[in-house]
Amino acid sequence: MVYNPIVSSKNSIEQFLKERLPVAEMSELAEKKKVPIHKHSIWYYMGGIAGILLGIQIVTGILLMVYYVPELNAAHASILKINSQVTFGWFIRSLHSWSANAMIFVVIVHLFSTYFMKAYRKPREITWFSGLALLGLCLAFGFTGYLLPWDDVSFFATKIGLDVASKVPLIGDFLAHALRGGDTVSQNTISRFFMIHVAVLPAILLVAMGAHLLMVQFHGISEPDFFKKLPDAKKTYEKFFPQFFYKDILVWILAVNVLFILTMLSPWGIGPEADPFAAAPIGIKPEWYFLAPFQFLKMIPAMIGPIEGELAGIAVMSLVALAMIFVPFYDTGESKTRSNIATAFGAAILIGAVVLTLMGALS
Repeated sequence: MVYNPIVSSKNSIEQFLKERLPVAEMSELAEKKKVPIHKHSIWYYMGGIAGILLGIQIVTGILLMVYYVPELNAAHASILKINSQVTFGWFIRSLHSWSANAMIFVVIVHLFSTYFMKAYRKPREITWFSGLALLGLCLAFGFTGYLLPWDDVSFFATKIGLDVASKVPLIGDFLAHALRGGDTVSQNTISRFFMIHVAVLPAILLVAMGAHLLMVQFHGISEPDFFKKLPDAKKTYEKFFPQFFYKDILVWILAVNVLFILTMLSPWGIGPEADPFAAAPIGIKPEWYFLAPFQFLKMIPAMIGPIEGELAGIAVMSLVALAMIFVPFYDTGESKTRSNIATAFGAAILIGAVVLTLMGALS
């Protein structure tokens, strides 16, 4: 028998890992996990796409940290340097920005697809809660990262966002003051946003994502109601590993290609450097993922009886968020009426968010 050093090395590595890690148990666990095959199976790919986009965020974020300077008089200049002087700097920054927006979009799609497939029901309540937490963290990443280029739009959008946050009863003033590091958006704000963006949020994200993936692995992939009602003979599944996993990889490659195309065709720009003493630019708007609440608050009158309009709007949005959190306890799957109400509620929230976002973009 001819000695093959490559095969011998591979066998040695496999043996080394098997003796020190539960490789067999992990392989068995992955092979046990199965994926239902039905007309809505495409939505099962959203979690994986969000994961690969997060990976791109981490890599590009680390590269940007090499040149970015989180100082009042240097932040904007450092972004200009990245865009114009650093080799492929414009590409890395654009890739970071596009992947951030794409990740938030995919996480929103993933959340609503699981909502309409009733994947929040017992025993997946914790999976649902961790998914909501991950969406909140993604929005927090977007908000804290938006200020860092220190251009005029990001400065005034952040200022308005923090002013709105200060309206939240009990904790609003404290939260806004803590994030600003004072009464105005300043060097303290950049420092705090940078620290939160690159250290605090990633640490929380790792915990939330770990809990989310653990719950998905523990409970398996959910099956929609119509699939559960099928006779066992008509139910079709495929193993997560390797069948679905290989398909997942192909979807990731497609998503990354689309991301690269967007990055090449539409590089991310930067506006003039922020001037805290200048007037806010006309028609200033937040990023698209904050347009719905922004437009909703714009439509509310200044006063609703004795209550301030912004405060009433925040209260309504808070109630909607609470309803999304507690929906697993309302729609347990035992009542068709409650299930239909939960579906209608989710559809109303989704349609309302899309309409408000379009109105905000076109206004």
